[in-house]
Amino acid sequence: MKKYDYLIVGSGLYGAVYAHLAKKKGKTCLVIDRRSHLGGNVYCEKIEGINVHKYGAHIFHTSNKQVWDFVNAIVPFNRYTNAPLANYKGRLYNLPFNMNTFYQMWGVTTPKQAFDKIEEQRRAVLQEMERENIKEARNLEEMALSLVGRDIYEILIKGYTEKQWGRPCSKLPAFIINRLPVRLTFDNNYFNDSYQGIPIGGYNKLIEGLLQDTECRTDCDFFATYRSNWREIAEELVYTGPIDQYFDYKLGKLDWRTVVFKTRVEDTANYQGNAVVNYTDAQVPYTRIIEHKHFEMFGAEIDRCPKTVVSEEYPVEYGEGMEPYYPVNDAQNNKLAEAYRKLGQQEEKVTFGGRLGNYKYYDMAPIVEQVMQIHNP
Repeated sequence: MKKYDYLIVGSGLYGAVYAHLAKKKGKTCLVIDRRSHLGGNVYCEKIEGINVHKYGAHIFHTSNKQVWDFVNAIVPFNRYTNAPLANYKGRLYNLPFNMNTFYQMWGVTTPKQAFDKIEEQRRAVLQEMERENIKEARNLEEMALSLVGRDIYEILIKGYTEKQWGRPCSKLPAFIINRLPVRLTFDNNYFNDSYQGIPIGGYNKLIEGLLQDTECRTDCDFFATYRSNWREIAEELVYTGPIDQYFDYKLGKLDWRTVVFKTRVEDTANYQGNAVVNYTDAQVPYTRIIEHKHFEMFGAEIDRCPKTVVSEEYPVEYGEGMEPYYPVNDAQNNKLAEAYRKLGQQEEKVTFGGRLGNYKYYDMAPIVEQVMQIHNP
């Protein structure tokens, strides 16, 4: 039986980059994935000629030129710039919080006017906390109010956050938002990074390039197929599944939030005019609508594609058979995750990687950077 250098469980970005860099060093890899496709959550499904981000919007952004050059050497990236909107009871606001937002909210036109308005509201909150002898924010609600005041919190943060986490902001830990970026410039670019974009042709092109000439098997569940004998298959294991599942939940199960996507085709070339629109009103059951064509089509190209595809996102509690998305970073789960990570460090020739393997939420670029550092420290 052929023995590989690495058995890589999961063909998402971590696993695919790991396999690519290992292959460049002359190592052999077997990549397996329990899904029927490669790419993990960055997988795109082609509908009406549009690359649909099947598991939620993915926007690559980084200030690390080495990471940017690495992914662009696999497939060139386009010029997409993330500039989401927020819809609150039919009114639109630019995100992140910037001078456009403050003009839309209060009619202010100068940075000083905006700064003074925010400070006025912050002071009112801090004075109220002082009267109640609250020395520091005890929860997310108090933290957000103390950072940006009541208007921004009520209109743009509260409803969206409570839908996202399925809990009142007053019950969420304050550290979830240790800071809220406020820009006193007319800048709708969501990210501060030097580089951002989408792979031309979609993320499948990136995964295909990373896994070119690497043996891959889909519809292959690690626990059903290789859990008991993987050391006969490979010298080392790279595991990107849930860390608690690897250890058979021996310390208990970690909590996750997940997302249900309702995707549909609209018989129009342009449904909402933007890739991302957040719905911050608590009465709207979904958190945002993604119009996928705007990630890769610009200008007249939008109208040349006569239909469009949109996805509504509904955050829900994770249940058996669902895809885990967001770690629940409260004290109890963080303590349990740390205990699992310590167990993982004791496993010989096993690397735990990615969001599920570390119980940490990562953007894509840091994942690439982590794997690059493993192979080229």
